[in-house]
Amino acid sequence: MSAALLDQDPHRVREERENILEVAIGREVRAFRHQAGITVAELSKRTGLSVGMLSKIENGNTSPSLSTLQALAHAMSVPITAFFRQFEDVHHAIHTKSGEGVEIERRGTRAGHQYNLLGHLGSNSTGVIVEPYLITLSSDADVFPTFQHEGIEMLYMLEGEVDYRHGKHVYPLKPGDTLFFDADAPHGPEVLVKLPARYLSIISYSPGK
Repeated sequence: MSAALLDQDPHRVREERENILEVAIGREVRAFRHQAGITVAELSKRTGLSVGMLSKIENGNTSPSLSTLQALAHAMSVPITAFFRQFEDVHHAIHTKSGEGVEIERRGTRAGHQYNLLGHLGSNSTGVIVEPYLITLSSDADVFPTFQHEGIEMLYMLEGEVDYRHGKHVYPLKPGDTLFFDADAPHGPEVLVKLPARYLSIISYSPGK
């Protein structure tokens, strides 16, 4: 796979000033404006605020009044509380120590397929649910290449060897291999080449799916 230039810098550190309420509001105003597909000039006409004032608000350089926020909320058809979303968000992290993953039975779990949930974040500001599993296939595990569910899934092979089916294709997975796919297509281990086999399965999907 050739290297690709990604837009997001994973090492970027937000400046301390982005924790300020004005900056948080400005980021939300800009985000909702982009989401609505309108320019600063168009928003200016809808609200009666000058382009310069809107620029100051979006850049966090001024503290907008309640009436200004009300005008912006009305112009973009969002609740006024939406502008405070990022400032009030509480960001969580889940630390699961070795061997402490919760063993669960997922829908469609087969005999000999052990699922350990390594962590779970429920409702969050990203609008995405991510479920990381450590899956162990033992010597008595049966094959089941027809799992189907919503979302995107990534597998990372840790131990053993498995021929893994996704749709019409079968991929030989060995330690260090990764498989990334649309989970709506039939998928699952088709041939257990070398057991025991262990791999990480990370599933992401939208809430309500």
